[in-house]
Amino acid sequence: MTAPPTAEEIRDVNTRYHDVAATSYDEKWGIDFEGIGRAQVLGKVRKALGRSPRHFARSLEIGAGTGYFSLNLLAAGMVGQATCTDISPGMLATLWSNAQRLGLSVDTLVADAERLPFPDASFDLVLGHAVLHHIPDLPRAFREFARVLAPGGTLVFAGEPSRHGDRIASIPKRAASRAAPVWRALVGADEVARHNGRDESDHLLEAVVDVHAFAPGELRAFAQEAGFSGVRVTGEELVANWFGWANRTLEATAEPASVPWLWRQYAYRGYLVLQELDRRLLEPRLPAAIFYNLIITASKSPV
Repeated sequence: MTAPPTAEEIRDVNTRYHDVAATSYDEKWGIDFEGIGRAQVLGKVRKALGRSPRHFARSLEIGAGTGYFSLNLLAAGMVGQATCTDISPGMLATLWSNAQRLGLSVDTLVADAERLPFPDASFDLVLGHAVLHHIPDLPRAFREFARVLAPGGTLVFAGEPSRHGDRIASIPKRAASRAAPVWRALVGADEVARHNGRDESDHLLEAVVDVHAFAPGELRAFAQEAGFSGVRVTGEELVANWFGWANRTLEATAEPASVPWLWRQYAYRGYLVLQELDRRLLEPRLPAAIFYNLIITASKSPV
């Protein structure tokens, strides 16, 4: 029987995978730093908090990647001074380039979420997007989040996979994999080349970098045990997720330049329509556990 990977092995795999992915990450996931992307980020933060976000003087993003959340929040004036950490130097290099292009000032630092190199009470907001499921020691990480937050500070993490939602999402993924050859023929797309002059072994790490999927109660317990108050876990995206993962699975089998513009418009605009359907109709009524993504918010009690 193969022994499970150690925490250090998980960190190493995540670093190597995200270093390789950094240069093409924004294109792969359609990350935008203009009006649409900004509206998406502000909408997620508003949904997480249950209100319009206030201004945060000092923010810390964990696993900031290429800057999707922090740079959009900076551009919108929601944060004053942004510090972005990631375990991947490659991701932070891309984030820095994005910030320079956008004319934004941001501090970046390679750091492990379980050992944050900041003094106590350094930030008013600690946030992250799609990062908790990569962290080996979550109890220790949450204690670090609490330590570096100032009294009365806010914690927001979005985009975390739910256990049940992840299983449900596997259905459209499998269906799209089987349908991919027919789809490519119909839209006139070329099958993706399997060797693109990169280290393919690192690209194969994508299947092993995700080490957690959560039940809402488990995610809530991590925050409560670290001393947070007002902990709230909500679900996000159901039908939009099924639609989005089916389309991404199809597109992953094709050379990007050969995927027609009309298809991309259909996939993108269809996702936005279904995302709004989820937000208005399903998210307020259905249990968080069935949604693909979980959002957790909490506060550090004032002294």
